[in-house]
Amino acid sequence: MNYMLKKAALLNFVFVCFMSFAFGQTNKPAPEALMGHRFLTFNTIIRVNQIEVSRDRNVGEDERALHTPEKVLAFREAVEEGFPGARMTWAFSWLALNDSTENYKEIRKLVVGYHHKYGDEITFIPGAYFANAYNDVEQVNKDLHDGLTLISKMVGNGYRPLSVVAGFLSAKNQEYLAEKENIHVCQGNIWSQFAIDNQDGDGSVCYPFYPSKEHFCKPAQNKSDFIDCVNLDGWTVDFLAARRQGFAEGFNSRMGVGPIETLGKHGNDIGLQEMLHSTAIHFDKGFDLNGFGWVTNCWELSLPYDAARLKDWLSNVKKRWPDTKMITQGEFGMLWRAHYKSNNFNYQFVERGSGIGGSDANMEIHWFMNKNFRLALLKDWKLNTPKLVIDFTRYDLKAAEPVGMTRRWSLMGDINQKQTRPQDKPVLLSEMPKKSNLIIKKRYPSLYTHTNEK
Repeated sequence: MNYMLKKAALLNFVFVCFMSFAFGQTNKPAPEALMGHRFLTFNTIIRVNQIEVSRDRNVGEDERALHTPEKVLAFREAVEEGFPGARMTWAFSWLALNDSTENYKEIRKLVVGYHHKYGDEITFIPGAYFANAYNDVEQVNKDLHDGLTLISKMVGNGYRPLSVVAGFLSAKNQEYLAEKENIHVCQGNIWSQFAIDNQDGDGSVCYPFYPSKEHFCKPAQNKSDFIDCVNLDGWTVDFLAARRQGFAEGFNSRMGVGPIETLGKHGNDIGLQEMLHSTAIHFDKGFDLNGFGWVTNCWELSLPYDAARLKDWLSNVKKRWPDTKMITQGEFGMLWRAHYKSNNFNYQFVERGSGIGGSDANMEIHWFMNKNFRLALLKDWKLNTPKLVIDFTRYDLKAAEPVGMTRRWSLMGDINQKQTRPQDKPVLLSEMPKKSNLIIKKRYPSLYTHTNEK
């Protein structure tokens, strides 16, 4: 370890000791209310192998060389410089918690220090975003219990995270988290993901919700169906890009605030432009429509992007929306839980494309999301074409998660935005079945006025 790193580690250790003695875990409270605020949540994953599908089985590349104390220091400094006072979430994999090499020992010490210094959250990620694709429910529960135990031991002082990072996590495992581990926030779905990475999970709501016991993508409909675990999206995406299947038409359906699909694909300047465009969907019009705004991002520590690019995005967000609160995902989820005692949310989002990648500049999409259904309308705003239904997914119908280990975990409705089935062809509202129109009209009668047909 070089001199500067030793010095930084020593200063960090001294500060940790002082903070632990004076304040216990952290003395920085989260905002007291959900409504009227813009929130940014940010997490990173520290692992050893690219995809740790189980405790003793890996798929992918060894990433030890990509995880160094120097990189952790630069990463956290970029967050603080870009957004002073920010709190973020660190998620460790099973192997990263147990690796005995000096690098990982030092990384664990540094991150514990950031918990005490900044109020960062430290938690566990089971598997590699795709725990249920490779493990049965019982094994995932065991991994959650043992992993959280290791986190508490690592941080000390009775520490317990408020949330878990999981990518996707089945309803049964989220129920276990709430009832057995007393953890009530889980990053448990990746909104719109289909035909990309190692698991599908399209069909959910993109803002927080309480999942049904039937399926993690379905909002709970009543008390008997209710899991007291706030289900959070993995990272904010561009709605127009996300309506595509995987890499259809040469675009990336995951494009949004994430660096892979923006900086990696389009370069620093245009990539940053798209990241800010995706942020603005929620912090401008979305904030007006919903009474609060939320953007979330995951930036894996192993990614080959300079920390300065992270600083650029954060500093631009802070400059453009100076009232934004950047807190841990656990804190945000608990704020949502304090405000919403049930799934009585009614989210709406409107986006006109950025012209970058799959975000068509001439298209406008309007999403409606509530506990009973989600609905998406698409139109060419430049040509003023009629609005077409590209997604109608009912949540008041029975649902079931797959039996066994598989990548197919989507909840596909009457019409799905990915257009992978013959029935997914976009239609006018007036062409929808009578019962569907009755359900939609009851919730959004204004959609059926003559002036709203275009």
